[in-house]
Amino acid sequence: MLPIPGPRGTADPTATGQGTRVSTADLILAADFGTSGVKIGAVGPDLVPVATTVEPYPLHLPAPSHAEQIPEDWWNALARGIARLKAEIPDLAARCGAVVFTAQLCAVICAKSDGTVLRPAMVWLDKRAAPLIRKRMGGLVTLAGYNLPFLLRSIRIANGAPSHNGMDPPGKMLWLMQHEPDVFSGADHILDVKDWLLLRATGTVTTTADSANLTWLMDTRRGREGWSPKLAHHLGLTLDKLPKIVDGTEVVGGLTREAAEGLGLRADIPVVAGGGDVTATAIGSGAVADGALHLCLSTSSWVSGFYDRRVLNIFASYATVTSAIGHRPLLIATQESAGSALAWLARMQGAGTDDAALSAYYDRIGNYAADDPFFLPWLAGERSPMDEERLRGAFYGLNLRHGPEALKRAALEGVACNIRWAYDLVAKERGTRTDGPIPAVGGAAANPQLAQALADVLNRPISVGETALAGMRGAAAIAAPTLGWAGDVWQAAGRLRDGPARNFVPDPGRVAMLQDRYAELALLRKSLAKLYKRRKGKA
Repeated sequence: MLPIPGPRGTADPTATGQGTRVSTADLILAADFGTSGVKIGAVGPDLVPVATTVEPYPLHLPAPSHAEQIPEDWWNALARGIARLKAEIPDLAARCGAVVFTAQLCAVICAKSDGTVLRPAMVWLDKRAAPLIRKRMGGLVTLAGYNLPFLLRSIRIANGAPSHNGMDPPGKMLWLMQHEPDVFSGADHILDVKDWLLLRATGTVTTTADSANLTWLMDTRRGREGWSPKLAHHLGLTLDKLPKIVDGTEVVGGLTREAAEGLGLRADIPVVAGGGDVTATAIGSGAVADGALHLCLSTSSWVSGFYDRRVLNIFASYATVTSAIGHRPLLIATQESAGSALAWLARMQGAGTDDAALSAYYDRIGNYAADDPFFLPWLAGERSPMDEERLRGAFYGLNLRHGPEALKRAALEGVACNIRWAYDLVAKERGTRTDGPIPAVGGAAANPQLAQALADVLNRPISVGETALAGMRGAAAIAAPTLGWAGDVWQAAGRLRDGPARNFVPDPGRVAMLQDRYAELALLRKSLAKLYKRRKGKA
């Protein structure tokens, strides 16, 4: 490993490019925009936050399968958070050498060139387009519900195809074209969350490869990376509204004077392109070797890891996407409900759903029993390994003896078993590392009961470090080379792997009990999936 340089001397603060020495500043301002709020940190050269804050913003659910947010809510939350950080670090504006964002993926934002939005953002959880995209993807000759000629072309070019559940941007674009044509035609740009934030901050219209890949309109073949007119033509879309694709390490511009005034920072501070939450979280987990997996447990969850090649399992609905850094393939097997399912049960029983309240709620769960009910956490449909928006959650096997503690145990076990459903398939991919502890990150990973349930279900140690800050610290690692703090992103990520962590070791007795319960759950899952898929229209 190369020696890690410290901050260097001053240089042009608007200079761009990985490794450019931009100032003597000793802090990176990194912000991770999730579904419920933004985590903001002032991060030092050791990639340890000096100060952090979390600012919430609302998620609007105006109708079944609709999920929207107001982009200005993200920006206002960022401004509030920076003001809080400045109360702890009065000279933050002077010490900040770069700004970097990471954010939720698969949103569609209709924006004018000045950043004005024409309607609320349709975020990843919005699946109103499911019937439309299923119809568009079908045909006379199909495989896994896809028109076969299109599927073969899309796999060859993009290493996948739009999801049937309507969450991917093409379905949302088609929905807007059909239901709100004036809004769609009036937009200068169609952007993801991070892309709009970059436009608001710098006036520059860009995206990174992870966001671009998840539109399934990008050619991801090595040496051919870029927008694909062929894929756009098949879907009836054009590429003229889509932004330029840049590497996540690129400085896309400096803070505009207007943005700087709104945020309380200096104008012209370099803004780094960053990446989507899957890229930043993967880097923040520290598990960046080829085939090394990590688990992200947040509102949703995913099993993920970098690979040395493109990977695709169309029948299990997972694939590698082109990450924001160097087009490196990053496998993602995403599931729709994890922390949100645990919070749902707590809310139904009158408990709070902030981190402290959830931890207290799941602290007392009693002892697991062979006749505990089963829980399927399909509260928002499912993505992997079954791409089906019509699936819905269920408790099964309730009896008169079961009380609140049994429901808590079922919820924890159900989320863990759902993750195993995807993990078992990913673990079979060539080159996957299945030995040693697997890092778990994301806010829900801080729940020790869930971490232990995962260790028992997967029969593998679970390592839990700075769970809630992985995305933010991963974003800081992306920006670190810009200030000369590391030779490249991967060198910076190595420091995140070596931090303090708590290991959860499988309980042999519980592992044995789970073998039988998991086999029974597999039969139940299959039967319920058939039942839900018979339902017509939206669930």
